Amino acid sequence: MSYASKVRFLDRTTPPHIVTLILLAGLSALVMNIFLPSLPNMAAHFETDYGIMQLSVAVYLGVNAVLQLVIGPISDKMGRRPIIMWGLIGFCCATIGCIYAPNIGWFLFFRMAQATVVTAMVLSRAVVRECVPQDQAASMIGYVTMGMAVVPMIGPAFGGVLDQAFGWQANFWLLLLLGLGLYWLTWADLGETARVSGLSLKEQFKQYPELLTSPRFWGYAMASGLASGAFFAYLGGAPFVGTEVFGMTPAELGFFFGAPAIGYFAGNFISGRFSARVGVNRMVFVGSLINATGIGLSMLVFTLGYGTQWSFFGFMTFVGLGNGMVIPNATAGMLSVRPHLAGTASGLGGANMLGGGAGLSALAGDLLVPGSGPWPLLWLMFVTSIAAIFAIRFVIWRAARLAGLDSA
Repeated sequence: MSYASKVRFLDRTTPPHIVTLILLAGLSALVMNIFLPSLPNMAAHFETDYGIMQLSVAVYLGVNAVLQLVIGPISDKMGRRPIIMWGLIGFCCATIGCIYAPNIGWFLFFRMAQATVVTAMVLSRAVVRECVPQDQAASMIGYVTMGMAVVPMIGPAFGGVLDQAFGWQANFWLLLLLGLGLYWLTWADLGETARVSGLSLKEQFKQYPELLTSPRFWGYAMASGLASGAFFAYLGGAPFVGTEVFGMTPAELGFFFGAPAIGYFAGNFISGRFSARVGVNRMVFVGSLINATGIGLSMLVFTLGYGTQWSFFGFMTFVGLGNGMVIPNATAGMLSVRPHLAGTASGLGGANMLGGGAGLSALAGDLLVPGSGPWPLLWLMFVTSIAAIFAIRFVIWRAARLAGLDSA
């Protein structure tokens, strides 16, 4: 029986509808970038400089990473449903705090607290893996994470318009309404999918070494983390490039900023259609190559003196395309190395990805200074994308070696 045939929408006694899983992943992505075109105006509102305001990206990603280290084992013990719902409650409360923050310190505090929404993204992937086998999981995760492409595609553009019409706080009012709506949808449609572990939380955390000592897990995790690292560096640096290098308004920046999401949507669609047929390793490898190629072409155009906002943001669609192929397939690979630790693997892999993303986002903000042009950002993205290729090549080598040992 297929997954779709077992689903009844808004009936939590059946597997969750794919729409619910897409929206859970999509909200997490929207929180990350809807307000980015507003960063210059927010810096003026809080009377701080852009570098400090840009920390709202890095601290959010950093707390995301830390939370994912504990979300997996806790959800393996207590179940996916209650952790997702409590995470959404925490997110809604933190969003109210962001709206009424009296200064930059309090804003950054509540911005960090918004990271509880990461439970929705992490555990929606674990739910998929618990419903279908590995190669099918890669396909379904591809469709689910299309929500992480469609939403950011329109998020910054919509956020820029909201900023110009109503002020930057309008972005956070929208996030609050979406958070409340998704809480209701989760309550109505998402039942428990995990076989709750009989181990104590302490015993759950003691199982981490089983993943930490797995070379294939780390190969998939590093491929995903490094490929997506190029995108996170983009998140930290593109607002500066758009406003300082190209002189764009928030609405213009919002329009161009979603370029990677167009590619990400296409990459997720390709993953959904072909992962089960082609295999996760080959999909990750090809996606990593596309990621690096797009950045390399952008650097070439700037070197030749033809770089514009159209070329800079246009080539970022390749980054999105590559990530749309890498992330769902590498995630399916991570969750399948030790299937009984799917929640833990999803959390640890996500922590690796977002922790590295937080560092790269902050580094991009530090490296970009007046007069630098886009070069520090492009070099940072290119180096991480090349490293992702080496990571997946290691996984392919390791899989071939294990296959040879099994046949011996």
